[in-house]
Amino acid sequence: MKSKLFISALIIAAIACNLISCSKDGSNTTTPAATTVTLSLPSTPYQYNSPMGASDEVVTLGRVLFYDTHLSINNSIACGSCHRQSIGFSDNVPTSSGFQNQKGTRNAPPIQNLSNGGFGPAELFWDGREKSLVDMVLKPMLNHAEMGVTDLNSIVNNVKSLPYYSNLFMNAFRSTDININNIATALSSFVGTITSQNTRFDLFNNGIGSLSALEQQGQSLFFNKYNCNSCHQTQVANGYQRGGGTTPGFINIGLDLNYADNGLGALNGNTADNGKFKIPNLRNVALTAPYMHDGRFATLDDVLEHYSHNIMNHPNLDPRLKDGTQAKQMNITTDEKTAIIAFLNTLTDYTMITDLKFSNPFISK
Repeated sequence: MKSKLFISALIIAAIACNLISCSKDGSNTTTPAATTVTLSLPSTPYQYNSPMGASDEVVTLGRVLFYDTHLSINNSIACGSCHRQSIGFSDNVPTSSGFQNQKGTRNAPPIQNLSNGGFGPAELFWDGREKSLVDMVLKPMLNHAEMGVTDLNSIVNNVKSLPYYSNLFMNAFRSTDININNIATALSSFVGTITSQNTRFDLFNNGIGSLSALEQQGQSLFFNKYNCNSCHQTQVANGYQRGGGTTPGFINIGLDLNYADNGLGALNGNTADNGKFKIPNLRNVALTAPYMHDGRFATLDDVLEHYSHNIMNHPNLDPRLKDGTQAKQMNITTDEKTAIIAFLNTLTDYTMITDLKFSNPFISK
């Protein structure tokens, strides 16, 4: 049986606004029906086997924080609003909407296999501006277009105001002291526990199950003819190797001749890094459309068409995408695209996207 901790009031429209408004765009709209939202947690915590070494109680607290809309300025947006379990903890729009329906500037990437503790140092965000999950998890809350909180004290005060956190912090940290360090630790512990390692391709590599002839054809094209795996390394948990070059894990793939967003180059001011973005992990890639840092490609077929005919000869174009001094035109056939996409579908981890321990614990009735 599950024990339920009840949020203290009836709320309007899914999760009501205690501070400013009742709608996502900040307007004072009303809805005809009231909905009770409850926090439903198992009496014994799920077992997470955190790669960061966190206790199950700490990860459970992080799960609640991840899905709690009260951490945004008007109680409308949670981390889980833009990183949805059913679609590989990504979003299904080019750029996500924030607390007043403001659009972000980049596509929300999937967040599996990010743990520093389990998989070595990580580049986080599209431009790699963070290396630590503990530092990363607070940034969306403080972003004016995402969750809109003005300072770290506001986050702490929001959490302190909610009655269910006292017991959760006591269970996690043996203290009811709610502070920003423990909030970040719990959130990062939950995010770091979201791991994907149970795809059909993983099982096949471990001698379990089989791939169809079409999927094996796609695997061969991916690994051999088109050498996709030289960047997107499916055998590595984070999806790319960090060694080699001055900017390991980042690549310019010739999306544009002139980038509106220069990615790593905009971050570090080095023009040689203009147009370079973090190599995305292809686990669950069939679920995480649209694609690229700006969500410009709606389908995997669109992505393959880019590599087939539309690579732009940017000065920083990766050498693997060049023929001499010119951009490659791979001329991937329709049948080859079908095979490659069939292989990419074997990278879907149905265990991760349905596992209750990663799901939203807030239940609307």
